[in-house]
Amino acid sequence: MTSFDTSAWAATLGYCAAAVVVLLAITFVVSKIAGKHSVVDTTWGLLFVGVAVVVFFCSSGHGDPLRRWLLLILPVVWGLRLAYYTGKRSIGKPEDPRYEELLDKQPGGGDLYALRMIYGLQGLLAYVIAAPIMVGGFEYHAVRVLAWIGVAVWLVGLFFESVGDAQMQRFRADPSNKGKLIDSGLWRYTRHPNYFGDACIWWGIFLVAADSLPGVATIFGPIIMTLLLTLGSGARTLEKSMSKRDGWDEYAARTSMFVPLPPRVKKAVDPGVRRTSRAGR
Repeated sequence: MTSFDTSAWAATLGYCAAAVVVLLAITFVVSKIAGKHSVVDTTWGLLFVGVAVVVFFCSSGHGDPLRRWLLLILPVVWGLRLAYYTGKRSIGKPEDPRYEELLDKQPGGGDLYALRMIYGLQGLLAYVIAAPIMVGGFEYHAVRVLAWIGVAVWLVGLFFESVGDAQMQRFRADPSNKGKLIDSGLWRYTRHPNYFGDACIWWGIFLVAADSLPGVATIFGPIIMTLLLTLGSGARTLEKSMSKRDGWDEYAARTSMFVPLPPRVKKAVDPGVRRTSRAGR
């Protein structure tokens, strides 16, 4: 192909939507068996895996082969790792307080309300955020430098997300750390290394798609993901519970909220300067 195949791409959008709906329908059935809606958190990463697989097969003969492979491998590796980590962490745990609070706002809302506000909303968000995959898979131009920069950004993101999660898991596994804040490892430089990594993942995927003109228009995908991670149900929600722990004020004062930065050092006042100042009054 020597141009963007609009008809094949449009048909793929429908197949991707169907994949998202099927995965969420299966998740809803599992949630009824498990007795908690938080199983949808495990499916979140799998939604992007489903979209990436559908796009890869539907774009065969339409998009650049190397870009197609990149837009398959990057989301699948990320999505499977996230699903495994989230699923393993949720085993034996009760319903997520976020979903309890949401459902309490609509007493008697039942399954239809949950389908709309939990499953439907997450499905819609995943579908929109995955736009770089759905568009990039059909770009016919050969992969250029910007795409490889995207791969590098993706690797940085995978490092921060996977290492940050592993460090948190080890911290929580130690009973002596119960009720404490982790401020070591990557958590010394950002209060949310896993969320920062997640954002980098999607900016990296976007750059792979933005290597050609149609993909540039999908910039709303990583923007929405970053806003969710910083202002939505990500960092802001988590910090509500973190702020109740001892030492939070000091930790928040010295540690960057999102982008990793060296810890801020509180400047000490020179006693001699203080005495001189008082003497001059």
